[in-house]
Amino acid sequence: MKKKVLLSPIDPVHDIGLKMIKRGLEEAGHEAFLLPPDLKPEEIIQEGIDKQVDIILLSRTLGYGVAELLGKFVDLAEATGLRDRVKIGIGGMAIRPELAAELGFDGGFGPGTTVEEAIAFVEGKKYNPKAHFVKKEKKDMTATYDYTYKHPEIGKLLEQIVDGILEWAKDKSSPGIERAHLREEMIDLRAKDGASQELKKLQEEYASYSDDMIANFYRKGEIISKLRRFTGEEYRAFKDFVQRSRKNLQTPSILQHVEGQPIVWVQYGTGCPFMDIAHIKVSEAWGADGVVHFDPSWAARTEGYMEGFLTHEENGSVITPENLFEIKNALQDSTLWQVRAHRGLNVTETVVLAGLCGADLTKINIAYGSMAAGTDPERLTVDSIEAIKYAAKFNLPYDLPTNEELAGVPAHKAFAGMLISTALGIRLGARPILQPLFAYSPEVMINGRMEDNYVDFNAAKIYALRSIINAPIWPGAPIGFLTQTEDRVQSSVTTGLHAGLAASLGVDAISIASSDEAYSGGPIAAPSRCDTLRSVGEVFRNLGQTRIQSSAKAKSWSDELVLGIEQVLKAVLKKPTFVQALYDGVLGSKEEGAYPGRNGAGTIFTRNMV
Repeated sequence: MKKKVLLSPIDPVHDIGLKMIKRGLEEAGHEAFLLPPDLKPEEIIQEGIDKQVDIILLSRTLGYGVAELLGKFVDLAEATGLRDRVKIGIGGMAIRPELAAELGFDGGFGPGTTVEEAIAFVEGKKYNPKAHFVKKEKKDMTATYDYTYKHPEIGKLLEQIVDGILEWAKDKSSPGIERAHLREEMIDLRAKDGASQELKKLQEEYASYSDDMIANFYRKGEIISKLRRFTGEEYRAFKDFVQRSRKNLQTPSILQHVEGQPIVWVQYGTGCPFMDIAHIKVSEAWGADGVVHFDPSWAARTEGYMEGFLTHEENGSVITPENLFEIKNALQDSTLWQVRAHRGLNVTETVVLAGLCGADLTKINIAYGSMAAGTDPERLTVDSIEAIKYAAKFNLPYDLPTNEELAGVPAHKAFAGMLISTALGIRLGARPILQPLFAYSPEVMINGRMEDNYVDFNAAKIYALRSIINAPIWPGAPIGFLTQTEDRVQSSVTTGLHAGLAASLGVDAISIASSDEAYSGGPIAAPSRCDTLRSVGEVFRNLGQTRIQSSAKAKSWSDELVLGIEQVLKAVLKKPTFVQALYDGVLGSKEEGAYPGRNGAGTIFTRNMV
């Protein structure tokens, strides 16, 4: 039913809130009258009588004399008989619902009151805050892309390289691949009763493909240094914390102000799953859309994974089925979860665990992981092919980081390697996501392309990739890397500015760091996670649908990148194999800081010899 509503500031000047409520009431079909500020209670009441209103909404911002002034208003309303037929509400910065009720008002609304809440009061309805929140849901970054090549020549080169990779790898396997197959069987057996003996046989076979310290875990029950199992008391406290935090976090924040702004990821890896969940819950509450699992650096150089709910003394959280299942179960339904598998000797098994434990995405890239003292190129190529097949099987999109970050490989070489892994994924039925470094990278430190601004060269990267292939782009990792300093304010600001540029360029997602992450001398603090999340949200709100404009240099540098990528791909094809191109520095040389990895060298074998 249509209502006649009188709105009046019982205040010398402040009426902005009432103006917003007036618009909302009129859009809802009610008749609203707004009085000017600084009227006496007697004047407001007379206007209510003359206009024969149904509701009076007052506002008060200034805090002095509130109780006396509002008490006088209610007394006058009762003396004139207006109180008998008119519902009266009061709101504003100086108001608390308890005070309004004590003074005899029908409703009291403090700071943070929404227009919808005022309308519900006018219409006599119970206000449901959840009904006015946009429901946060997971987003599939790959859904709108068909992975067609926009640059035919580069597309043709990539297809030829993929032909060669698959032909070279068709009969090859590794300890990592064999463990991945066994892990899949082992997890399946856990759900079956009476399969303990069969499980022990599989564990013994698994141990035979593992390093000694992992083999000793399965054969002798030994846990490696700096690791321990959670106690029963700790586990119960963990489950209680998860239950309480999920209950308290009913409406996670949304960072994006308008449709189309990129989703926001943070990373975790404190070493302790309990602490990880605490950081994840903070991040979820402040608007993070996704979280990335970081494992310890030593895990990349170790053949095999342990089992159990384990905590670790150093950074990087150990990957075990139990750790992953517990983290997954603690997440909000709307939170995307990535378990990264992009480098190391457990790439294939990590994707298996990610898929079986309910992850939404993973991370795979041959060129990145086999450079800068990483995994042997031959080993990682074989393992990554199988990992990509598993990613397709489990419907896990995967992103492809580039080795601009750690080594300083020029972007055109890094992008050539990223695009090769992309083309390989497309061929194998997976859904790759491009992840260019979006920061003050070592390359630009050397060539000076960011001496004037941080916009043009980062924009050039996106323009170049968009001109080559129709695929999702997720800059990281994180944005602003090497641009931040130990100053939390500067770090938050530069993260926000990079986020604004990413939004302007229409990318699908961004990874951000805590404001103390790059230079932290100890544990990352929860407030520093809030710093950068709030910064990103504020920049998104500030920009809306507007855009940061790059200069003409961005287009010129983009053209250079595309030409450089094409030349690198041609150079790869001149080598006997893709793997040889990695060894020979075609996708990043030793002079550029990209040393072919040695971990896992000599461990490849042909399947017919198994």
